[in-house]
Amino acid sequence: MGHGIKLTEIVEKMDLKNLTPEVELVDKEVNVPDVNRPALQLAGFFDHFDSNRVQVIGNVEYRYVQTLTEERQEYIYKKLLEHPIPCMVFCRDMEPSQEFLTLATEQGVPVFKTSKQTSDFTAEIIRWMNVRLAPCISIHGVLVDVYGVGVLIMGESGIGKSEAALELIKRGHRLVTDDVVEIRKVSDETLVGSAPDITKHFIELRGIGIVDVKSMFGVQSVRETQNIDLVITLEDWSREKEYDRLGLEEEYTEFLGNKVVCHSIPIRPGRNLAIIVESAAVNYRQKQMGYNAAQELYKRVQENLAKKMK
Repeated sequence: MGHGIKLTEIVEKMDLKNLTPEVELVDKEVNVPDVNRPALQLAGFFDHFDSNRVQVIGNVEYRYVQTLTEERQEYIYKKLLEHPIPCMVFCRDMEPSQEFLTLATEQGVPVFKTSKQTSDFTAEIIRWMNVRLAPCISIHGVLVDVYGVGVLIMGESGIGKSEAALELIKRGHRLVTDDVVEIRKVSDETLVGSAPDITKHFIELRGIGIVDVKSMFGVQSVRETQNIDLVITLEDWSREKEYDRLGLEEEYTEFLGNKVVCHSIPIRPGRNLAIIVESAAVNYRQKQMGYNAAQELYKRVQENLAKKMK
C-alpha cells in the first residue's frame, strides 16, 4: 500500500466544513480506505472498534445520542474520543453539541460536517480513498480513451506512440497521459491509469517539442483517469516473426497481478496507427457485447467447407 491520504486533502476533496479549527490537521492522515459508522460504540460497545477509519455520523447515530442522559452522553463521548480516530464527519449538516466539540478539541480529534446524505458521502469517500490508496506502479507508455475503451499504447522509445496519440486526439478521442502512466489496482478486475501531475495533458513530439493538448484541442480532448481495458504494443515489423492474422487466441499482459488483453502491432511505413488502434477498440467493445468477428469468420469458412463437401 502507498502512503496514507493527508487529512487536508480529504477536507478539500470532500468539501468538508471544519468544526474544530484549533485542532492541527497538518500531520494527520488516513491509511484505511473505509469508513465506520460508530453506532455500536455510541451504545457503549467498544470491542472490535475500527478506530483507524474515518468515523461517519448519520441520522440514526445522531438521533440515538439525543435519547441518552447528559451523564451517559459525556461518558460515551469520552470513551469514543480516547481512541486514535483520524476524524469524525457529521452528515446532512447535523451539528454536534458544544460538549462534544470541546472534548474532541482536547483529544485532538478533528470534527467536520458535510451537507451530503450519509449514504452518498460514504459511497463517495470510500470510492475515492480506494483509488488513492491502491497499489501503484509507473510505466512508460501512452493512455488514451478511444470510444470509451482505455487503450494503453506501449513500445520502444521513438516508435511513434505519441504521434499515434495525437492523431487519435485529432479524430475526437481523449488523452489521459503521454510518456508516463501511473497504474493503480483498484480491484482484482480494475486497473485505473492517470498522469503524473507534472506532465498532465502534455504530449512530447520529437522534433517539435511539448504540445499542450488541453489548450490546443479543448477541454473535451483530455481525461483525468481511465480504466485500462486493452494494451497495444507497437514493435518494428520483422520478416521472421509470425503475426496473428485472425485473432482467435487472446493474448494477455499483466500489471499488479491483473490480466489485460494485449495486441502486438507490427509497424511499417504506410500503416495508419490511429485507425488500427480505433479498430482494436471497436473490436474489444464488440467482444464485450458478445460478438467476435474472428469466430464469425471461422464459422463462415467452416460452413462453406461443409457445403463444398456435400
